[in-house]
Amino acid sequence: MRKRVIKDMMNRKILLRSRPQGWPTDENFEFQEAPLPQPGEGQVLIRAIYLSVDPYMRGRMSAAKSYVEPYRIGEVIEGGGVGEVIESRSDKFQPGDKVLGMLGWQLYGVADADKLRKIDEQTAPLSAYLGVIGMTGLTAYFGLMDIGRPKAGETVVVSGAAGAVGSIVGQIAKIQGARVVGIAGSDDKTAWLTEQLGFDAAINYRTTPNLKDALEKECPQGVDVYFDNVGGDITDAVIGQLNDHARIALCGSISAYNDSEGKDIGPRVLVKLIKTRSLMKGFVLGDYADRLPEGAKMLGQWLSEGKLKYEETVIEGFDRIPEALLELFKGTNIGKMLVKVG
Repeated sequence: MRKRVIKDMMNRKILLRSRPQGWPTDENFEFQEAPLPQPGEGQVLIRAIYLSVDPYMRGRMSAAKSYVEPYRIGEVIEGGGVGEVIESRSDKFQPGDKVLGMLGWQLYGVADADKLRKIDEQTAPLSAYLGVIGMTGLTAYFGLMDIGRPKAGETVVVSGAAGAVGSIVGQIAKIQGARVVGIAGSDDKTAWLTEQLGFDAAINYRTTPNLKDALEKECPQGVDVYFDNVGGDITDAVIGQLNDHARIALCGSISAYNDSEGKDIGPRVLVKLIKTRSLMKGFVLGDYADRLPEGAKMLGQWLSEGKLKYEETVIEGFDRIPEALLELFKGTNIGKMLVKVG
């Protein structure tokens, strides 16, 4: 099926102009106008509605080897998005369908039909497919349930707890019957965690004079599971409270992503891990590609049952996408950070 597209419509996109040294700046991005792309056989043309900004994007702006290919200079910055099919050359989609995929920082994009997922806004708001029941929710689910394996009565600590992933991690841990302590960066965030999401306690690391003492107070039985989104001094403090056979899921290290001076050096933790016989394991969502339906089913079930709540920080306007990324690293968001462009 095809839909007539106005021939003189123009696309807007954001390219990576240069690789950041430390914090990204406006100089690292290039805005560009170009003719509307045309889909080939088996492809669709998509108009973006919501675009996601995520911590991993900063890593892809670097040329360093990682689990995913770096962004290329002069190309559109790739990222998750939700959009509407405008023109289709595939039997899988019709104009008007809403889809989820890697759309990139552009108003219009062409994608292979087999790399897109049709979504239903009657089941959940479109934005939720980028958050609570999307990549961030799935990351929370598998990192906690596969590596953390929380048990009823255990203590789970979550850093970056008011973020998109951390806020879901804590709620899943509560569903499993654990005591949950969140670490976040403002009183508003800690209040949200305890009053709205049901965390047992929350610590504002920015105003707490001694994080070690605060953790000892809120985790009197020690720490059994640590879900780490932050790294740095916070992780150093949590590791000191580990119980025997503790499990640490390493999801992110946002404290170091913009460190260009090599300051991300902390205590050596090997002796502590040996003495407690603890497991520390890094992961990415791609590790669970063959199990994504399992996670999506459970997240959808918990959401429908009212066991999962979520918040979104939505910035409006295509031109503000780089700003949204910087605000993410400053920690101004509560829940998932999104840009509404459509």
